[in-house]
Amino acid sequence: MRYDLQSLSVFNFSILFFNLSATAQSRPNIVYIMTDDHTAQMMSCYGNSPIQTPNLDRIANEGVLFRNSFVANSLSGPSRACMITGKHSHKNGFTNNEHGIFDGSQQTMPKLMQLAGYQTALIGKWHLVSTPTGFNHYDILEGQGEYYNPTFIHDDGTRSIEQGYCTDVITDKAIQWMEQRDKQQPFILFVHHKACHRDWLPDLKDIRAFEDQTFPLPVNFWDNYEGRTAAKQQEMAIGSSHDMDLIYDNKIYLPGDTSRLSQLYLDYVNRLDAQGRKTYFQFHDSLSRAFKAHPLTGRELTEFKFQRYMRDYAKVTKSLDENVGRLMKYLEENDLLQNTLVVYTSDQGFYMGEHGWFDKRFMYEESLNTPLIMRLPEGYERRGNIDEMVQNIDYAPTFLEMAGAVIPEDIQGQSLVPLLKDNRTKVRDNANKGWRDAIYYHYYEYPAEHMVKRHYGVRTSQYKLIHFYRDIDQWELYDLKADPTEMHNLYGDPKYRKIQKQMHRRLRQLQKQYDDPIEKELKTTKQSN
Repeated sequence: MRYDLQSLSVFNFSILFFNLSATAQSRPNIVYIMTDDHTAQMMSCYGNSPIQTPNLDRIANEGVLFRNSFVANSLSGPSRACMITGKHSHKNGFTNNEHGIFDGSQQTMPKLMQLAGYQTALIGKWHLVSTPTGFNHYDILEGQGEYYNPTFIHDDGTRSIEQGYCTDVITDKAIQWMEQRDKQQPFILFVHHKACHRDWLPDLKDIRAFEDQTFPLPVNFWDNYEGRTAAKQQEMAIGSSHDMDLIYDNKIYLPGDTSRLSQLYLDYVNRLDAQGRKTYFQFHDSLSRAFKAHPLTGRELTEFKFQRYMRDYAKVTKSLDENVGRLMKYLEENDLLQNTLVVYTSDQGFYMGEHGWFDKRFMYEESLNTPLIMRLPEGYERRGNIDEMVQNIDYAPTFLEMAGAVIPEDIQGQSLVPLLKDNRTKVRDNANKGWRDAIYYHYYEYPAEHMVKRHYGVRTSQYKLIHFYRDIDQWELYDLKADPTEMHNLYGDPKYRKIQKQMHRRLRQLQKQYDDPIEKELKTTKQSN
């Protein structure tokens, strides 16, 4: 149920939450696992993955897998702000990483969960600059965090270096908090991993994993970006020495390299102790010497960099999957699994060589789409694939409804509870009438790292309309059924004139619905010029 919080008196508020706390144990716990830059292409439960992720597969196999899960802004900080507020970037105020500081005084889902009688805890990556609010406990990585012996900021304001591999340490801390929590209250635990963020440094036990595997090139790896100006002008190409660095990204380093990125790379690795550094460099020095002895150029070099990227990413993902397994084992062994919603997602998708890229940001499918799987608590009977279009602004109202808490009217997402309730087709179809037929997207960060132009757009089940604005003025239209790899910009094609008109209309409707004034601002700017 949604409420206008301004109209609720303090008396009504207290009565509402008193009733909720009286039935606390009947409400599910929530464990929300969010990774950084983990993409559906590297999860075997989504099919066609070149690696296996058995523990993630277990969540999907025992619960639900969302086939059409999207973000509202494909960038780490803004995506997290959308999740925690249930609002698009222009409403929560955190539009980009370069200049963004999250306003922690605003209404957030964890604060509302606290009011509903839930214990709230955040472990791992925060990446919203400001001090976390709305959490009974937090233990967060400093900035982006480090893979080896990471620095944590504790909720008493102190900092400490924690020994170990980051993914292991975050899982240890999450389990430790669940051990020490108040067992009489329901809880929501946010487990935010650094993995699989650049620069993909593996757990040392996995350093030789996947070295015998050759990863296939995506079908559009050698994209020439014809008809797509913004795609041509990005700086996230695997083949570019400027974009993907041989030392920093591919670890082809020998003593004597003195670039800024080589020093940054060494800073990360040198966090290991002496034995750890010895193990690390024994492996990577042999790779570097072999490359230096027979240097590659052109397409051979690009494909070499792709293979190194994929292997490193796969190693980091392997550790991530194993730690999800550890968390699931703890829940199972402590009789928590039956009454706990387990959510696994990422802050956005990522390019694994599609269009010749790494990173995210664009509204194209690989970064717009984010994995979302859930193992449901007792009382939620849905199983298998869910095809409805969902976004990360939907998580906040979903958790609030499951908690029996207030869903404020200004939250822009839709609760997913109707999609999770029942497995019977007739009941499910009735519940899903009126579900969204399109999602809205808006990316703001330019000029900045990777130089992806500002853009907004709309996606339906078959079509996508994108507008790159200000620095360029270009529209793109895609037929996702005829062209799933988004290689052919159909904007202006006479055959798609009717579709183009419909998509413009749907875009304006969503901008009005979500109160995004960008097209009005652009029109005003154009008139004044």
